[in-house]
Amino acid sequence: MKAINHYIIAENIKESKTVSGLIMTDETDVDNRYLKAKIISIGNLVEGLKDGDIVYYDKHAGHAISWKEKLYHVIRSGDVVLVE
Repeated sequence: MKAINHYIIAENIKESKTVSGLIMTDETDVDNRYLKAKIISIGNLVEGLKDGDIVYYDKHAGHAISWKEKLYHVIRSGDVVLVE
């Protein structure tokens, strides 16, 4: 599977953090607008990113796609707000 044009294929990284003794997961941390993901493939028109980068993107951006029984997210390069 390879992304084309300005698209990025990413695999979400599930995080859990502790806040005052409570474990916050993606489902309970509703105030967090951004999701963390690892880039699997970038399109030929994407600049400044590479495969394997860890990025944060708006959780309302793009769409999910299932490939070989794994769930990936397809987003536009403009939806990435931060690169680790």
